[in-house]
Parts: sequence; C-alpha cells; structure tokens
Amino acid sequence: MTTDSIEIIIASTQQASVIAQLYELYTYEMTDLADFDIKDNGFYGYDDLPLYWQDKNKYPYLLWVNKKLAGFVLIQKGSPIDHHPDVWDVAEFFIMRKFRGKGFGEYVAHHLWTLHSGYWQVRVWDNNKVAHAFWDKAIRNFTKEKLVPEKICYQGHDGLLVYRFQS
Repeated sequence: MTTDSIEIIIASTQQASVIAQLYELYTYEMTDLADFDIKDNGFYGYDDLPLYWQDKNKYPYLLWVNKKLAGFVLIQKGSPIDHHPDVWDVAEFFIMRKFRGKGFGEYVAHHLWTLHSGYWQVRVWDNNKVAHAFWDKAIRNFTKEKLVPEKICYQGHDGLLVYRFQS
C-alpha cells in the first residue's frame, strides 16, 4: 500500500454520523471480548461521541484508502486513567477488516503520534490478542524500543494494558 492512497482527515460535524455508524461495527467486533449489550433501539451507541465536536481537546479522524472509507480514530488530550493533563490518549481506533494487515493502521498511528507530539498512552484489553500484537509492533516501530505495557484495572476490567511513550 502506498501512502499516497491514504487520507487521514479531521471529521466534520456533518460526518459525525459516519463515525457513529463505524463505531457500531467496531463495538460489534469486540462483543466476543467484552460484555457489550446492544440497546433496545438496535444500536450500541457511544454517548460521549458528540463531545468530539464540542471539546477542543478531542479529535475525531476519518480514514480513507484509495478513496474508500477505511476506519476512524478518536484521540483526546487528557485521559480517564491518567491525571497528567497533557497526555495524548488513543480513545478508539478502528480499521475495517478489508484494510487490516497491510500496514495502513500502523501508518495512521505513526502519523497521528507525529502530528500530536508529546506524551502518549494507548490502552488495549489484555484479552484482545490481535490488538495487543498490533500496538506492540506499531509502538516498537515508532519508538525503536520494546515497551512493556502496564496492566491496570479500569471500569471493572482487571486486564487493561497501557503503553506509555513519548513522540
């Protein structure tokens, strides 16, 4: 995959519904890893999603490959697990299956870490072996060092892995 075919754009308020729809796919894919229940209206929903267009410390990105919608990333300055006000946090990161395993996700992560330089953290559940392998490789290739994630308890889940690094 050439980087010329990749677009990473800040999502406009008019594109909020696109991220909301992609979030449904993202959440569905994780139901075998976490106890997510669909609501009576047929949607998982993400109550805090509108904040990404209201809060200056939240950034919603849409991802495109060859002019095809490929995923989304939500990042924020500040974190629910770290009291450091300047930490950059990968809140949500979703690449559609069609685009996985081709270097696209790693390119996107590296681009955003470079764009928003500073202290970063990436959170991943320890039972999500695929995501853990992805983040381990992407972070190692970016930092040029092997990081050992810290295991913490968060929202009743005692197996959250947190990578911390500087960009």
